[in-house]
Amino acid sequence: MAPSSNRPAPTIQVVVAFAILYIVWGSTYFFIRMSLEHIPPYILGAMRFIAAGVLMLAWCVIRKEKVFSWKYIRPAVVSGLLLLFIGNGGLIWSEQYVASSLAAILLAGGPIWFVLLDKSKWKENFSSKETIIGLLVGFAGVILLFGERLMHSFGAAAQAGSDGGTVKGVGGHWQVIALGVLILGSISWAAGSLYSKYRAAGNPNSVNAGWQMLAAGIAFVPVSWGSGEISHFHWQDVSTSSWLAVLYLVTMGSLAGYTAFTWLLQVRSATQVSTHAYVNPVVAVLLGVFFAGENMSSIQLLGLAIILVSVLLINLAKYRAGAAARATDKGVVPSNSGIADNGSSPTNGGRVDRGAGVGTVLRARRAS
Repeated sequence: MAPSSNRPAPTIQVVVAFAILYIVWGSTYFFIRMSLEHIPPYILGAMRFIAAGVLMLAWCVIRKEKVFSWKYIRPAVVSGLLLLFIGNGGLIWSEQYVASSLAAILLAGGPIWFVLLDKSKWKENFSSKETIIGLLVGFAGVILLFGERLMHSFGAAAQAGSDGGTVKGVGGHWQVIALGVLILGSISWAAGSLYSKYRAAGNPNSVNAGWQMLAAGIAFVPVSWGSGEISHFHWQDVSTSSWLAVLYLVTMGSLAGYTAFTWLLQVRSATQVSTHAYVNPVVAVLLGVFFAGENMSSIQLLGLAIILVSVLLINLAKYRAGAAARATDKGVVPSNSGIADNGSSPTNGGRVDRGAGVGTVLRARRAS
């Protein structure tokens, strides 16, 4: 997908990108757990992101894009460390001690961190009833969806061998630490997303994603060495299923999913993009039902429906804001119009002008 241009992003591309984000990233929880059966977490992170980063940058070189530019590398390294090394790395490490469904619950609070950290959009986000209601309803829906598993997890935390949101043989104190790491990782993910949106605006999307993944993958290497993973890891002990899971994470989770994510950050609001945190747990549940023989109760089905409603509310708010902005630019000012967030960052001499009005936004030069 190409970065944003002078024209609004084609609707079909936006739909496809969100579908990848919702479905593919929802399945990565399951495949991370499969990989961790035989591969230590930091080695997994290094293999996944170094491979994906090298492949992405190689593709950029083939397309003759300007890859080795400090202007592109610097913001990509910072956002890559926040997003993938701390954010996703926290998820990988935590799934040693908590089930993927429980991890999905905590990461579903991600959109709330987006709203709280995106200072430039505070006025817009907190004045939109649909956005606020959608965020709250979505989080409530996720808790409802996994409520039974969550209670079972904490109730059985002290019992070795519990499978209701815990990992066999793991003590309760490690589960508590893992939950804290997941929360910090969620905050870091939101911070990295916003940093990338504002500081890397206009940079080629594929170049930005490639350097982000490569920087994170390299950062995993010294941590893996310092923790002793490398000295105790034996390649021949890795099962075929774990290797296939890694292949899926590299190709679909990183190359396809992460590219779609970074592109959407440039053409849609960060709050709207963050709705993947509500839908991903739904995909995780469906995978459990179809591939692990799990059953869904009526309460869980209700939670799933509530999550989908929350996504509809947030997207509806952004659609209305965009329609109001277009009407204003044409000289027709609706009574309830406001500044839209169409996701594209206006530039002024290469710098982001966060205070620009709607007319200025739509007339400004957008770097391609």
